[in-house]
Amino acid sequence: MTIGLASEPELSTPFAARGPLSAALLEVLTDRDAGGADRLPQLAEEAALAQDPIRDGDLQLSLFLLYSVAYGSIPDFGAHWEWDTSLIAARAALERAFEDAVRAAVEPPAIPAPTKEAVAAELFRMTAPEPGPSLSRFVGRKATVEQARELLIQRSIYTLREADAHSWAIPRLTGRAKVALVEIQSDEYGGGRPDRMHQTMYARSMRGAGLDDSYGAYVDAVPAITLASFNLMTMFGMNRRLRGAAVGHLAAFEMTSSLPCRAIAEGLRRVGFGDDVAAYYDEHVEADAVHEQIAGRDLAGSLAEDEPGLLADILFGAAACLAIDGWAGDHILDCWERGESSLRAAA
Repeated sequence: MTIGLASEPELSTPFAARGPLSAALLEVLTDRDAGGADRLPQLAEEAALAQDPIRDGDLQLSLFLLYSVAYGSIPDFGAHWEWDTSLIAARAALERAFEDAVRAAVEPPAIPAPTKEAVAAELFRMTAPEPGPSLSRFVGRKATVEQARELLIQRSIYTLREADAHSWAIPRLTGRAKVALVEIQSDEYGGGRPDRMHQTMYARSMRGAGLDDSYGAYVDAVPAITLASFNLMTMFGMNRRLRGAAVGHLAAFEMTSSLPCRAIAEGLRRVGFGDDVAAYYDEHVEADAVHEQIAGRDLAGSLAEDEPGLLADILFGAAACLAIDGWAGDHILDCWERGESSLRAAA
């Protein structure tokens, strides 16, 4: 696929449907068929029967669209749809199928003692770097400039909304865990400096690479597994019963960021991009080295001590993060090693 640059954007809303449910949703959310909302729950129940919900394009795009209404990230989707009962019923059906598939595919580790140090030790064990091929090492050493742009496109689905998915969990926590989460999120949002917000920094990286930095510009270009990565953390954050999984997800996310970001920054400079593109990744080399300690001990560990009943979900969330993000990275790396684009073919 030819990548759409900032001077020649290829994609705009409404997005291209990937099946019956996403087609119907796009008609409803853009008010071209507002009366069609009543049929969405049944279409969602049918979409939920997908053989592989994690990688099913119709299911994942539909979840992404439904979540976009709550985020307000797609201006074309009116806020009046956020609490529409038909859309909520459709989302619930998709979330059940997605969560069940992730739980079936991911095997969490044995449960440690519900103490800060024991939980942190297990999380650091789970997230320890492994030898062998990795996407970040490939970017650092081998990626072409076109592949570097592809990476920025793939990561834009989450990173142009960075921190928002985990911020849903703030009002769902109390005490020490809440304080730790707010401390991490404050840094993610720039620590009081709008120009240092990570979302803003990533938008600068995209512009510096000649890409369109408007949110959703490349949704049609990315595969279902990329959407699943963002949908997973959003599902955890937006459901109070999954607050433990949201905390575990964030802990694993922070603990696996610093070293890969260093390699990616090196790769971006190697192919000729300047500090304006690499600065986002430079920021995370230092910031996430600090965040991983807070996330492992003060956030996940404190939550496990205060609410031991959530410990299993904390570890599930961490394992799910590592699995889904790992599969998303493997998709990109496998395509590149075959000499192919990791993006979907242009419609």
